[in-house]
Amino acid sequence: MKRFLCVWVLCCMPLIVNGTEFSGGADMSKLVTAKEVLADISRFDGTEITLTGTVMKVCKKRGCWMSLKITEQDEITVKVKDGDMVFPLSAIGKKAYATGVITANKMDLDKTKKYLAHKALENGEAFDASTVKTPMSVNILKPSAVTISH
Repeated sequence: MKRFLCVWVLCCMPLIVNGTEFSGGADMSKLVTAKEVLADISRFDGTEITLTGTVMKVCKKRGCWMSLKITEQDEITVKVKDGDMVFPLSAIGKKAYATGVITANKMDLDKTKKYLAHKALENGEAFDASTVKTPMSVNILKPSAVTISH
């Protein structure tokens, strides 16, 4: 029995240490700080990088996106083509590492309202477009690999 337990622990240890991996897990050699990216996102636009943050929201319908809080005030959206990766709702509150290409999408006021309305609908939340007064920019990371810690 002890031998079985030792073998089981050794086999499962990578799962415990690494967490849930998508496409082989995030590339930690490409890790950059949120501060670096947010200081000049155009410098990283179109470049594959790894960012880390706490998972705040996950798409409830298909698990095709998650929102990562990368600083006290800033979040990025990690978005995949439907079905490429399916982020579990259980990831909320956990630390995640995402490797991919980041882009800054600046929207006018009308697009901002449509975007926020779409997000609210996806999450089953109420939305009042009249409360939106300023356009926003959405930073989107299209991941090639992701690791979500346990």
